[in-house]
Amino acid sequence: MHLSLLQPIIDRPGPWASVYAEVPHSTEDAAKQRELSADAAARQLAEQGADRATCDAVREALAGLRADGEATPPGGRAVFATDGEVVLDAPLAGRPARSFSTWSPLPRITPWAEATADDAGCLVVYVDREGADFALHSDQGALDAGTVEGLDWPIHRTATADWSERHFQTAVENTWEQNAGDIAEAAQRVFESCGAKVMLLAGDPRERRSVHDKLPEKLRTVAYETDHGGRARGSESAGLDRDIAHVRAAYERDHVADVLDRFRAGAGVGGTDPAYAATGVPALVEAAREHRIDTLIITPGGADAGREIWVGPGADQLAVRNSELQYLGETNPSAARADDALLRSAAANGAEAVVVRDPVEAPAGGLGAVLRWSTPTQHE
Repeated sequence: MHLSLLQPIIDRPGPWASVYAEVPHSTEDAAKQRELSADAAARQLAEQGADRATCDAVREALAGLRADGEATPPGGRAVFATDGEVVLDAPLAGRPARSFSTWSPLPRITPWAEATADDAGCLVVYVDREGADFALHSDQGALDAGTVEGLDWPIHRTATADWSERHFQTAVENTWEQNAGDIAEAAQRVFESCGAKVMLLAGDPRERRSVHDKLPEKLRTVAYETDHGGRARGSESAGLDRDIAHVRAAYERDHVADVLDRFRAGAGVGGTDPAYAATGVPALVEAAREHRIDTLIITPGGADAGREIWVGPGADQLAVRNSELQYLGETNPSAARADDALLRSAAANGAEAVVVRDPVEAPAGGLGAVLRWSTPTQHE
């Protein structure tokens, strides 16, 4: 899971209002339910010491429309606000595990990570011999991601065996190949820019195979084909929806398994160098301060998740003991949850995060990390 969505709230000082709320479905009393939920959230924040302006901003956001003026789809929302402003209003695909409002030094971002961990975006490339349309499929639905058009002549072969016609057919096939190359280049650009994790090629069988073969090797490992759906209007199908869901789920399963394999090897379980993994809050805090976390591992309900550590305004200002931050120059540290502090640090430093839902597979304490490099003392 990439954490780029969290960037607006990573370096901004708090304290923060964090609200996880269910969005009522489109019923006659949905607006009234939103209003009651908004009032309750604002009241809870005020009781915890939140300022009036921030409470009002949260109430307005929950009761009304999104900042872009569109209605929020049914499901859930994670709203983060400070200093009288809603900084991030993130839709959730389903209901939050529990609805709550909290006022704390750091935003409560771990529940957001747990709710969105399985949302691997799938770029669907709808191919024919003249071009392709792109759509990004995620838990939030399908989003148009652009189109590419290739050469439109010559595009159709004939059935005769005349020499000139065979020459024309060769030109047609050359057009198909050139268009497939253009589609592959465009697919790579869109894939890298839209944040997708997996690609699914739909449409003309010959052209999609040619497109697949022309993708860069690294991208081919996460690119699949389907016989369902296509570029023509009305070609969507339940079979295509199932294939999209399948490749998304398979990617998440394989990705988590890969991270756990790297973690176990780095921790010395089945590996030779126990220097590239960390468990336990003290070791994780040290790795975060040194920007060594490559992938943070979180287990819902883990024993270490709610452990109290000390933080400053900067994402790399975190310590197990109050005195450590004072030694580092932060004279007014705040107590915060270990999971939120580590996730904030990981997001600030371009790391990823995975959620491991099986406690048997999870690191001890429920928190762990694959590290980017080992320290000199670990090599000695």
